[in-house]
Amino acid sequence: MKVLLVNGSPHKDGVTNLALEEVSKMLSKNGIDTEIFWIGNKAISGCIGCGACFKTKRCFINDKVNEFVSKAEAADGFVFGTPVHYAGPSGFIKSFMDRCFYGKGYAFEYKPAVSIVSCRRGGAATTFDDLNKYFTISNMIVVGSQYWNQIHGNNKEEAIKDEEGLQTMRTLGNNMAWILKCIEKGKQDGVQYPEKEKRISTNFIR
Repeated sequence: MKVLLVNGSPHKDGVTNLALEEVSKMLSKNGIDTEIFWIGNKAISGCIGCGACFKTKRCFINDKVNEFVSKAEAADGFVFGTPVHYAGPSGFIKSFMDRCFYGKGYAFEYKPAVSIVSCRRGGAATTFDDLNKYFTISNMIVVGSQYWNQIHGNNKEEAIKDEEGLQTMRTLGNNMAWILKCIEKGKQDGVQYPEKEKRISTNFIR
C-alpha cells in the first residue's frame, strides 16, 4: 500500500513539509509506503473547464498535474498539505487540485484522503474546510485525527515547538494506516465497492 503526500507550499522544506513528514513517519512505521510530491513554485494554470480530460483522463496542459494523476491511479491514499494564504489554500495547490480532480475522479474514489494546513496564526479552519470539499464530492473517505489537522509556526524552528500540532499529525498517520489496513482486509474478504447509480445532474433553472 502507498500514500501520496502532496506539498502545496512554494517552499519545499518549510512548515507544510515538516507536517507531512510527521504523517509520513507514522505511515512508514505501520508498513505503508509513502512519497512526498512537491508541486513546486512555478506557475500552475487553473482549470479552464474545457472538459477534454473526461475523454483523455489527462489535462491538455501537460505539467505537474498529469505527473501526479499518473501516480494517483496506483496510490491507495492521499494527504494534501498547504500553507494558509489570506485565510485560504495557496494558489498553487488550489489550481493543482482543481485540475487533478476535475474529470479524473476515477483515480481518487473510495480511497482515504486528508488535508493538513500550516499557518502562523489564523485561517486554518477555513483552509481545512476548503480542501476537504474535494474529497467529499469524490466518493472518498476522509480520515480524522484528535484535532483539526493544523500546525502553527512562521518557520520550521517555530513549528517544531507546536507539540500538539505534531502529535495531531502523528495520530493522523496512525489513523490513516488503520483505515488502509481495514480496506485491504475488506477486499481480501470479498467486500465489494458500493454500487453506483447513474449520475443525476440538475440545476435550479426552470
